[in-house]
Amino acid sequence: MARVIITLKIMPDGIDMNMDDLLERVKGAIPEGTDIRANEVIPVAFGLKALRMNVAREESMGGTDDIEAAISALDGVAQVEVEMVSRI
Repeated sequence: MARVIITLKIMPDGIDMNMDDLLERVKGAIPEGTDIRANEVIPVAFGLKALRMNVAREESMGGTDDIEAAISALDGVAQVEVEMVSRI
C-alpha cells in the first residue's frame, strides 16, 4: 500500500500564539493513522509565524479533508493550507 506525505501550513489567529502549544494541540487533534514526520515554525510577516508540518498516512485513507477539519477546529487556528501532497 502506498503512503503519502502531506505538507501543511497552519496559520494562527495572532502574533501572540505560543507555537509550541499549538504544535502539541495539533498532535492531539490529527486523525488516527496520520503520523507527524517533521515540523518547523516559519516567519510570515510583521511578527506573524506559521507552523509548517509534514504528515504521512496510507493513501487509502483518502484526501486531506479530515486533517484540515480537525486542525481548523482548534482554538487559535485561523487557516490550514495544504501546500503539497506526494507519494513516498
